[in-house]
Amino acid sequence: MKGLGFILAAAFLFSPLVVAQPPQNVQASGSATMTAAPDLVKVDIGVTTTAATAQEASAQNATQMTAVIAQIRQVLGPAADIKTVGYSVSPVYRGTPAVLSGYTATNTIQVAAGESATIIKVIDSASTAGATNIQGLRFAVRDDEPLRRQALAAAAKQAMGHAQAIAGGLGLRIGSVVAAQEGITSSPILGITAPGDRAATPVEPGLVQVTASVTIVAQLMQ
Repeated sequence: MKGLGFILAAAFLFSPLVVAQPPQNVQASGSATMTAAPDLVKVDIGVTTTAATAQEASAQNATQMTAVIAQIRQVLGPAADIKTVGYSVSPVYRGTPAVLSGYTATNTIQVAAGESATIIKVIDSASTAGATNIQGLRFAVRDDEPLRRQALAAAAKQAMGHAQAIAGGLGLRIGSVVAAQEGITSSPILGITAPGDRAATPVEPGLVQVTASVTIVAQLMQ
């Protein structure tokens, strides 16, 4: 019995120990940029008026903004895409100590059009009608989903290429992709031309740029 116990103990002592190895992964990233000509342009147009009382400032502002909107509708038509994006009435103080000197009313609208040539007419006509603040000119693509998909596909392909290069450098190969994460940014590329002999406001829209990034995690295989 003692001999049998020794044999069993020895067999247990020298039997191979199998340990499960965790899968080895590699992480890689890729990016791609797609561009397209914009088909939507927006601009913020405002009117600021100052008067002795809040009521007077508001009334003057309403009259002036009504004229601006009427002028814009003459350019874009009755179905013009116009919406109010800001309105405020605030006191104005001057001197030390500060003394109330009047009130300022500001009304800002956003105007959208399909072409830069049209928005130029809007800007110039609004200035003539009494607009005091024109800012926030921005260009976009109405439907940028096709651009996003193209950029994501190209970024994913680049990420896989990076992963394969890493694996190849290690003497391994790529297995299944176990995780993927996307990122998207969209921004216009803007430019302003020199005035030259043109009487109208010079505006060049450039191109809308959509950039995608993809990060993948893939298994490394022998």
